[in-house]
Amino acid sequence: MRTTKKGKFFLYLILTLGALLILFPMYITITTTFKTPAESAVSFFTLPKSLYLGNYATVLQDEKLYYAYGNTILITVVSLLGEMLILPPMGFALSRGMKQNRFFKGLYFFFLLGIFLPWQVRMMPVVKLMGWLGLLSPLGITLLYVAHATCESMFLYVGYLATVSDSIEEAAYIDGAGDLRVYWSIILPLSKSAIATVAIIGFIGNWNSYMWPKVVATKESLRTVQTGLRMLMQSDFGDDWGSIMAAATLITMPMILFFVCLQRYFVQGITKVGLK
Repeated sequence: MRTTKKGKFFLYLILTLGALLILFPMYITITTTFKTPAESAVSFFTLPKSLYLGNYATVLQDEKLYYAYGNTILITVVSLLGEMLILPPMGFALSRGMKQNRFFKGLYFFFLLGIFLPWQVRMMPVVKLMGWLGLLSPLGITLLYVAHATCESMFLYVGYLATVSDSIEEAAYIDGAGDLRVYWSIILPLSKSAIATVAIIGFIGNWNSYMWPKVVATKESLRTVQTGLRMLMQSDFGDDWGSIMAAATLITMPMILFFVCLQRYFVQGITKVGLK
């Protein structure tokens, strides 16, 4: 069915409104970083009169942000490596096991239930368990992120591997390859899009997480960038919106760069899972 001109008009109108809804807060954030405190007090919507870099200088002189940045990088990178090492082979085993054993199919649906269970329901039991195990630390947050990513990752990996033809694996098995060889030489190279999708979701989710570090990492020295930004707003910066927006911009940049580098694989992974 051909799309009518009126249909195209409304489609582009909705897309334009959606783009403005996303870009407008970014415009306010970026322009405010280059405004003097006096300009920020007048209006958030006007352009800066000059390229004022004092807000970035103020943020970069605060040692608390460096500690928060270091903690976040360490936790995010280690948890992401754990997700990349554990979850892809786990998804492969679950995907192929579902065809032979009902236990794996039941396990898959058990993971799906975890997607629909709100984190508010899990928060208090998880925090109490981690306190009992002595894991109220960066290590505990790292393990929590890996466990938290399992349910959604299994859904994505199983859906993606369903698009891979069984004949490729069967030919490898006939040639004498074992499960490990099939996974390493065939499945892993074909799963780049799914792995990149999980990596992007995991990186952005872990980097941007606020509540889990807030309730698990109780010491000030263990703060991440999100909890650290809140702390800086309450203590150091106060109503200095230029410095707050500059700190928020510096915190957001790694997520944007990571997504830009892997966006091609992200789109491919989401498309294949959606088509299946």
